[in-house]
Amino acid sequence: MLGLETIWELLQFDFMRNALFAGVLVSIACGIIGTFVVINRIVFISGGIAHAAYGGIGLGYFLNFNPIFGAIFFALLSAFAMGLVVRKTEQRADSLIGVMWAVGMGIGIILIDLTPGYKADLMSYLFGSILTVSQENLIIMLVLDIIIVLIVSLFYKEFLAISFDPTFAITRNVPVDNLYLLLVGAIALTVVMVMQVVGLILVIALLTIPAAIAGQFLKDIKYIIIASIILGMFFTTVGLIISYFFNVTSGATIILVSGTVYLVSLGVKILQNSR
Repeated sequence: MLGLETIWELLQFDFMRNALFAGVLVSIACGIIGTFVVINRIVFISGGIAHAAYGGIGLGYFLNFNPIFGAIFFALLSAFAMGLVVRKTEQRADSLIGVMWAVGMGIGIILIDLTPGYKADLMSYLFGSILTVSQENLIIMLVLDIIIVLIVSLFYKEFLAISFDPTFAITRNVPVDNLYLLLVGAIALTVVMVMQVVGLILVIALLTIPAAIAGQFLKDIKYIIIASIILGMFFTTVGLIISYFFNVTSGATIILVSGTVYLVSLGVKILQNSR
């Protein structure tokens, strides 16, 4: 039976401490940005950005620099392009996401093919590898977290305005387009963080499931954010421990834990509404 002594033993390993810290950092970003993703109903934008960011990973391998920096560049580029087209044209958002998704993945695959040598950790970007998060990547994640917290702290009321009533926000001279681009930019930074934990294929789940669960039982956005952060920490910690002891993929395990809790919460909510 898993006890406190066993958990304490796990914490003696550097890679496990790094993994738990990465889970905390990712949970903070997902709790904050995931809440706005859910209430704005732009869940699949995060998936589109994640897959487009793969082009940056390929660029990093091809030019021999940290692929995370390439992912940040491509994620921001695709997010702003996506945001501009959605706000300024009549182009369907789902069509645009599909195009960005395909182009980014295509660029990444071609650049990786053109890169000589064996790419040992390539699969970690697709499926995540929280157990191999390095100190350098932890620092990058911490910086991204600080940027995300600052953005939302400074523009919290404005983000609420464009989320719930963008027409009214326009009449109040709120720069809706610029704020929307800032929001999708924050989504891009969060996606890059989540990619290192569960991989780009499972980004949508960890970004949105905690907020979706919290939103079923809470109405105040601040409380939803706090609950989402706590849930994210719980999911990453429990999933990490289970994956370690059963020797299974950590990213997929984290998502299975969060998905299971979501289904249970959905059942509880249905029972509450039926009374």
